[in-house]
Amino acid sequence: MREKETTLYLGPQHPGITGNMMVKLKVAGDTVVKAETHVGYLHRAFEKLMEQRTWMQSFPIVCRICVPEPDPNEENLARAVEEIEGREVPERAKYIRVMALELSRLAAYMLWMGGQSGGLGLYTAPQWSVGDRDYILDLFEELTGGRIYHMYIWAGGVRRDLPDGFKERVLKTMDYFESRLPEYDKLIFDNAIFKKRTIGIGVIDKEKALEWGVVGPPLRGCGIKHDVRIDEPYEIYDKLEFEVPTVEGGDIYARAMVRRREMEQSISMIRQVLDKMPGGPVYNKVPNPLNWYVPKGDAYVKTESARGEFGYYAVSDGSLKPRRVHVRGPAYVHGVSLLERILVGANISDVSPIMNSLGVCPPEIER
Repeated sequence: MREKETTLYLGPQHPGITGNMMVKLKVAGDTVVKAETHVGYLHRAFEKLMEQRTWMQSFPIVCRICVPEPDPNEENLARAVEEIEGREVPERAKYIRVMALELSRLAAYMLWMGGQSGGLGLYTAPQWSVGDRDYILDLFEELTGGRIYHMYIWAGGVRRDLPDGFKERVLKTMDYFESRLPEYDKLIFDNAIFKKRTIGIGVIDKEKALEWGVVGPPLRGCGIKHDVRIDEPYEIYDKLEFEVPTVEGGDIYARAMVRRREMEQSISMIRQVLDKMPGGPVYNKVPNPLNWYVPKGDAYVKTESARGEFGYYAVSDGSLKPRRVHVRGPAYVHGVSLLERILVGANISDVSPIMNSLGVCPPEIER
């Protein structure tokens, strides 16, 4: 006798959902037979919004495209404009940008760690990780004035130089994070329950990962080494020494271990940046933002966000406003085409952990 199929709606209020999205599930018993992603109507149409605003007004907008990790959006838009204009960026500003990007990556991974563990019932982990993440947000607040949305990286460099004593406070925070990682290993990554709920679950086939365009930790969790910071260096990443961790398996646990090892790499890179950072200006001033005409042209730039390869295509027609800005993030592949495939055959209890392991920012989809 065939089991009765039932339709369930997971999200957006469910704590295991990443952002304001919902997954419509068709289940037979407790097994998913079909999944359909719905991204809702919050935080949407960013590309069209930018066409109605000046270039400078677009920088506060793009932060909202991925709330857990806003800084790559600022950096991508800034670098695209700089490429169109041919504008040089001071060397010190490039170092500061990389510091901000790696701090942002750490903050994003701490938020991920809480969501991934909390979705499996390890409720101590989000208490720890969200609390520790606040130390990074404290640094951002001191540097930029904002804890979440920074509007700090813009065309020509960064908005202001480092405050007095900031280097020492960053290094102290990195020492603290490094000391905490073994505790997280015992609590999460070496935990028998965490392993049982993640090993062999949500497996992505290596060949399919390449075919579907999977990037970031989900791709490196299939044993494939791809990182824009190494393959096509930008800013000053070519001046830093770091590794690109890969793990075989293609499951939730492999993706988790990639992120865990990347935390160590980010800490190391931040220390190198602060050690090598030169003096000098941090901003090559643009014209009056209210009268800033970017010359005709287009540019495509990309960065390695915490979720993977993340690109911006910007077009200027020589006016005060962008003619077109197209955001190419990993969320569409990870949150729609990939998620809808690998959820089929999964247990209902594994839907949230699988989704959290892919790193999805819904506004990237409904952009």
